[in-house]
Amino acid sequence: MNPIFQHNKYLLKRQVFALAGKFRFYAPNGQLVLFSEQKMFKLREDIRVYADESKAQEVLMIKARQIMDFSVAFDVVDSATGQKVGALRRKGLASLLRDEWEILDVSDKVIGKLFEDSMGLALVRRLLTALVPQNYDITVGTTRVADLKQNFNPFAYQLNLDFSMDINHLLDHRMGIAAGILLAAIEGRQS
Repeated sequence: MNPIFQHNKYLLKRQVFALAGKFRFYAPNGQLVLFSEQKMFKLREDIRVYADESKAQEVLMIKARQIMDFSVAFDVVDSATGQKVGALRRKGLASLLRDEWEILDVSDKVIGKLFEDSMGLALVRRLLTALVPQNYDITVGTTRVADLKQNFNPFAYQLNLDFSMDINHLLDHRMGIAAGILLAAIEGRQS
């Protein structure tokens, strides 16, 4: 696996004033390690992730299986091997009150979930979006393996991805990175 996916922590920054969503991932030392640019006017999401802004080396693909809907599933594919890593599926109606996603393995079996930290705070966020930062947990089975926490900043979207609690390596970091991009992209459309 590419070493850029082996950090325990990342900072995702979404560029605010751009026509298309631009996402940059930084390693703990501040080095840019991943770059993604969301294509505009796509009915079916096809997000490519690169090793840097030159876009010379594609490292990950995140592709919607169908045209966007409430319960859309996104396949996550390692670009170097062409192999599917897993998938993320949004839980449609459940996500209206509190964002919730299922994490699927390569055979589409549910192995975990991604969800907002609390129902109460989720409802407050829907009313006062920029004032209450989002916080998500990722679990595999019953084990919490990652924390995705938005920094409080009403002018810029920044998401801290922390995989350090996953001491048994239950979650492929590529799935966590894909989850971060999807959350930032959807948050971008909602705000």
